[in-house]
Amino acid sequence: MTAIRNYLSLIKFSHTIFAMPFAMIGFFLAATGATGYFGFLTQDYRSAILKFILVILCMVFARSAAMAFNRYLDRHFDAKNPRTTIREIPAGIISADKALLFTIFNSLLFVATCYFINALCFYLSPVALLVVLGYSFTKRFTALCHLVLGLGLSLAPIGAYLAVTGQFDWLPILFSFAVIFWVSGFDIIYALQDEDFDRSQQLHSIPAALGRAKALFISRLLHLLSATSVIIAGIYGGFGWLYWAGVAVFTGMLIYQQSIVSKDDLSRVNIAFMTANGIASVVFSILVITDLFLR
Repeated sequence: MTAIRNYLSLIKFSHTIFAMPFAMIGFFLAATGATGYFGFLTQDYRSAILKFILVILCMVFARSAAMAFNRYLDRHFDAKNPRTTIREIPAGIISADKALLFTIFNSLLFVATCYFINALCFYLSPVALLVVLGYSFTKRFTALCHLVLGLGLSLAPIGAYLAVTGQFDWLPILFSFAVIFWVSGFDIIYALQDEDFDRSQQLHSIPAALGRAKALFISRLLHLLSATSVIIAGIYGGFGWLYWAGVAVFTGMLIYQQSIVSKDDLSRVNIAFMTANGIASVVFSILVITDLFLR
């Protein structure tokens, strides 16, 4: 049990709360389609349940591989940064070799799970892995690393939609845009903590490149684009009042996290990062999915 807890801590399993709800939106958006709740009940529910489980497994395996690889690749920087020395690899709790093996194992499981979903997901699985694993390299050469992280998590809604339908559609893509802007915006806030360290190690980030004030401005602009994306998705998808209640909560949490962090006060970054974003994604997804079922 201790080993399991260590690996769950290594991959920050609790952070799955960010992308998983949007994967559920993509899944139920495809599963209910235009039929709503009662139409969904008449479909092959055994096949739907199996696909639902496979989508969740894909999310878990892809994210586990990405986080473990990030910790493996950043282990030398983590050992130098006072904020991250307690992480599992620099602290000697999990060896670098085991973290790499864990990455490979989860990557193979992800591809195998995609194979059992449909051919399109299987063929696209290496591309998805390239994005989510490739993010770990980006801080070494570009300050746009935050957008690459957002891109990785934005695969959740469109990937879940593809798992059910096997085809692309504009609505899940709009939700993917919302995720890109949302995640990159709050990742910039989180990166404010390491502004000086990143500069000292020649690592790239928007705070390190532009300073706190400009970084916060860009973060707020990205969150504005995220809110705009969910509004456009709501109009395009013809959603009901529950969806718009979800938009109000989601947008409110974006405004809240921006209001509690300033260039002179980073004491509440973790509240902005975990609490506000957790509420935003979970409550929004519950209201959106409920709206879908009540059509």
